[in-house]
Amino acid sequence: MIHSLSGGVLADNGPMLFAKVDVHGTPCWYLAPLMVEAGDRVLVPFGREGDLTEGVVVRVETCTRQTAPVPVNRARSIEKKLENR
Repeated sequence: MIHSLSGGVLADNGPMLFAKVDVHGTPCWYLAPLMVEAGDRVLVPFGREGDLTEGVVVRVETCTRQTAPVPVNRARSIEKKLENR
């Protein structure tokens, strides 16, 4: 974390977990606040309205703010991990 001289935080370069989720055939990137792995079924916000929809995790990556697949300030998060059938 880098601090400015005025006391604010300029950047937080800590690792973040991102998951690529297939939602109805559309691949989308989400922040993963819980441990998920490829093949897990998850509940994610999808579409303009952000309705919760089921998807399947395709890939998981650890990223920094600079290497994130989507802008971190606009990234949506996985809401819940579902039981695999």
